[in-house]
Amino acid sequence: MQVVHTAAELRAALAGQTGTAFMPTMGNLHAGHVSLIELAKRHGGPVVASIFVNPLQFGAGEDFERYPRTLQADCEKLAAAGCELVFAPDLAELYPVPQTFTVQPPGSLANDLCGAFRPGHFSGVATVVLKLFNLVQPRVAVFGKKDFQQLFVIRELVRQFNLPIEIVAGATLRDADGLALSSRNAYLGDSERIQAAQLQRELAAIVASVQAGERDFEALAASAVRRLKMAGWRVDYVALRDAETLQVPTPASPQLVALGAAWLGNTRLIDNIEAALGNPA
Repeated sequence: MQVVHTAAELRAALAGQTGTAFMPTMGNLHAGHVSLIELAKRHGGPVVASIFVNPLQFGAGEDFERYPRTLQADCEKLAAAGCELVFAPDLAELYPVPQTFTVQPPGSLANDLCGAFRPGHFSGVATVVLKLFNLVQPRVAVFGKKDFQQLFVIRELVRQFNLPIEIVAGATLRDADGLALSSRNAYLGDSERIQAAQLQRELAAIVASVQAGERDFEALAASAVRRLKMAGWRVDYVALRDAETLQVPTPASPQLVALGAAWLGNTRLIDNIEAALGNPA
């Protein structure tokens, strides 16, 4: 596996290649990332990954400085999974001048759900992803479903900018207790780790209720928020949305997604569960 650090090296390594499959990451990789590399291998070749902790998507007081940088261990995981090229630029390489041109998703999307609590986050995500797409020029790009709103933003980015890239979504990998794998799980203390799977259980309970015929979506979300708060969580949101539009679902919505974001101590966890809306019992 080749590791490059500059745009010039990246272009040289990809010269003449077609059908590239790409996985952008911020590093500190886990089994979920490995599964995305395996997914990428089924959709194209060569397989390229990027490792870059993107400052544009971190807000004031967030964990940009302490976000784990584990390049050597990440490269070992990627090589074992069959990745062929890693692009690991430094800050000056990807942002050689101040990034005054940015991608601005519509406020109805960028300022909703996670965006309401992380102003500017999705603009930062969309801007760096567009830069990486321009550099790698993949035919396929893979993203995990755990960051459901991010996946939605990137799909819209590709659609509205007419990019010739197929976005492939990988299923969320979970630990045995249901906790979604995340690079930030390493922040959890021992007791917090035991409690962390509650978020997934609350979302699963919402989905089960809806599939059983419950249609008071706001009440279901409010009950989940109340139980999380009683257990000591600081809740940003729990919500039910149409999985195809991210708007409030209606009885005619074919697919829903229950989403949540909440804090255990100093760790912010996000999760989601998709399900068919079903018919009232």
